[in-house]
Amino acid sequence: MFLQGFRGTVTDAPDFDASADAETLYNAMKGIGSDKEAILDLVTGRSNAQRQEIVQAYKSSYGKNLIDDLKYELTGKFERLIVSLMRPQAYHDAKEIHDAIKGAGTDEKCLIEVLASRNNQQIHNLVEAYKDAYGSDIEEDVTGDTSGHFKKMLVVLLQGTRDEPGVVHAELVEEDAQALFAAGEEQWGTEESIFIMLLGNRSVNHLQMVFDKYQEIAEKPIEDSIKSELSGDFERLMLAVVQCIRSVPMYFAKRLYKSMKGLGTQDNTLIRIMICRSEIDMLDIRECFRMCYEKSLYNMIKEDTSGDYKRTLLALCGGDDDLAGEFFPEAAQLAYKMWETSATTKVQLRPTIRPASDFDPADDAQNLRKAMKGFGTDEDVIINIVANRSNEQRQEIRQAFKSILGRDLMKDLKSELSKNLERLIIGLMLTPAEFDAKMMRKAMEGAGTDEHALIEILVTRSNGEIHAMNAAYRAGEAYSKSMEDAIQSDTSGRFSQILTSLVQVTFSPSHCTSTKQRIKFMSILCTRSFPHLRRVRSVKNQSNYFAERLYKAMKGMGTDDRALIRIMVSRSEVDLFNIRKEFKETHDCSLHEFIQVETMVVSFYILHGD
Repeated sequence: MFLQGFRGTVTDAPDFDASADAETLYNAMKGIGSDKEAILDLVTGRSNAQRQEIVQAYKSSYGKNLIDDLKYELTGKFERLIVSLMRPQAYHDAKEIHDAIKGAGTDEKCLIEVLASRNNQQIHNLVEAYKDAYGSDIEEDVTGDTSGHFKKMLVVLLQGTRDEPGVVHAELVEEDAQALFAAGEEQWGTEESIFIMLLGNRSVNHLQMVFDKYQEIAEKPIEDSIKSELSGDFERLMLAVVQCIRSVPMYFAKRLYKSMKGLGTQDNTLIRIMICRSEIDMLDIRECFRMCYEKSLYNMIKEDTSGDYKRTLLALCGGDDDLAGEFFPEAAQLAYKMWETSATTKVQLRPTIRPASDFDPADDAQNLRKAMKGFGTDEDVIINIVANRSNEQRQEIRQAFKSILGRDLMKDLKSELSKNLERLIIGLMLTPAEFDAKMMRKAMEGAGTDEHALIEILVTRSNGEIHAMNAAYRAGEAYSKSMEDAIQSDTSGRFSQILTSLVQVTFSPSHCTSTKQRIKFMSILCTRSFPHLRRVRSVKNQSNYFAERLYKAMKGMGTDDRALIRIMVSRSEVDLFNIRKEFKETHDCSLHEFIQVETMVVSFYILHGD
C-alpha cells in the first residue's frame, strides 16, 4: 500500500476570498465571449470546499446560479469538466450513477468504477446526495436497472458497511481464504454468495491478508480464480473490487489508460477520475501510471486531448513525472510486492499451437518442396503446414527435407518467400533457442539498439531458455562474440548491468539458481532509477506484459512487424492463449480482430486462431 496522508494535486488556496473569486468569475463571463483561461485557472486553483463557498458567494452577490452561468458560457467537454468541478464530490458521484442508469441501456463500467472504489463514508454521502438531487432511492434505481449476482454485489456495496481500515479478524483470515477456495476452485460451479459476502464486507487490510493466504492454498491469485469462475459484469465488478483492495491508485491508473488508449477518448471516464482523485491520491495514480505504461499521465493527457479541456486536465494532474526524473520508493515497493505475488503463482500456460496428429515429416517435406517448385510459390500450402506443426515437428521436417531431397529447407524458404512472411516462416522453422539468439542479435546489430526487444526476451525467459539461447548465440556462424559480450559492448550503465544479470539469472522462481541470487537481483531492481524499474515490470504478469507489447506493436501509424513476429512465434507454444485473454480484457478487442485490421499476413490467423 502507498504511504498514508494527503496525496492529491489540488489543495486549498492560501488567502482565499470567496467574494473576490465570485467577482473574478462574473467578470470573466460578462459581455461578449468569456475569459476561459481565467475560469480554468481559478477553478483548478481552489479545493472543492472552496468552490462551494464561491458558488454561495456568487449567488449572494449577483443573485444568479454560478453553475447555470458556466453552462451557458462554456461548451463541450470543457464545460462538462468545469461544471463537474463545481459540484460537491458526492453530488458529482450521484450524477454519474444517475446518468449511468437513466434512459436506454446501462453504463455498467461507470457503476463498477464508482461503487467498487469508494469507502464507507463516500458511499453514505453518495446515497444522501442522490436522494436530495433526484428524489429517489439510489438502491431502488440501481436494482431496477441491473440483475443477477451483479445486482446483489452492487446492493452490498451501496450499504457502505465494509469493516473499517485496520480491522483484521486474524482468526478468520485462513477460514475466509478456505471459504473462497471451496466456493470456487474446489467445487463444480461457483457459490457466488460467498464471494459477495466476503469481498463486500471485510476490511481492506483483512482482505489483503486473505488474498495472500488464498494464493498459498490455490497456488494462483484470487484474480485468476474470479476470471475462471465468474463471468460478465459480475466478473468485472469483482475484479474491480479486488484491484481496489490491492491498490486503489493502480486501479485508477489502469482506468485512465483505458480511457485514452486507441481510437477515441472515453471523456466521461477521464473527467470523472481526474476530478474525484485530484484531492485524494492523484500523485500515487501518477506513479502507478508511469510504472505501468512507461510514460507519464501528464504526457498521455497532453497527447490525447486539446484546448482548454486539455489545460484543465493537466492542471488537475499537477505535473509531468517524465520531467522529474526521480525515483519513487512507493512505486518500487509496489513493484516488489507484485514480484512477490508472481513468485508464488502457478499459472496454467495455454499455447495455441500443439503437435499435429498423424504427423508424417517425409510427406510434409515433399509437400513443401512441391509448393516451392516451378513458377510461383503456393504460400497457402507452406503456411498451412508450418503454422499447424509444433516446433519439434518442424525440426523433423527440416531433417526429412535434407535426407529425402538433399536440399536445405531454410534456404529454399528464404529464396521463395519475401518480407514479413519470410521472416515469420523462418522464425517458426528455427528452434526456440535459435530464434531467440537471432532476435537478440537483430536487436543489437547496426546503428541503434532495440532496448525493448532486449528487455522483452531476457526478462521473460527461464534459466534453461537463457542457457540454450547462449549456446545458440555462440554457435551462430554470423556471431563473433558471446551474447554477454555483445550486450556489454552495445549497452551501458545500470541498464547494461541489469541485462547482464538477466543473462545469468531470471525471475522465474522455479528456475532461479538460488534465493540469494533472486534477492540480490531484486535489490538491484528496486534501488535503481525509475526508468529501469518500470521497464522490467513483466515479472508481475507475463501474459499481460506480452498483450501490451503486442498492442504497442500494432497501434498508431505503422506496425512494428519485428516485435509482432517475435512475440507470436516465441509464445505460440507457450502461453499465446493466455495472452489472447489478457489482450481482450485490457483492450476490449480480441487479438485476432486487432491483427486482422493491422496486418495482411494470413498466417497470423492460423497461428492465432479465433
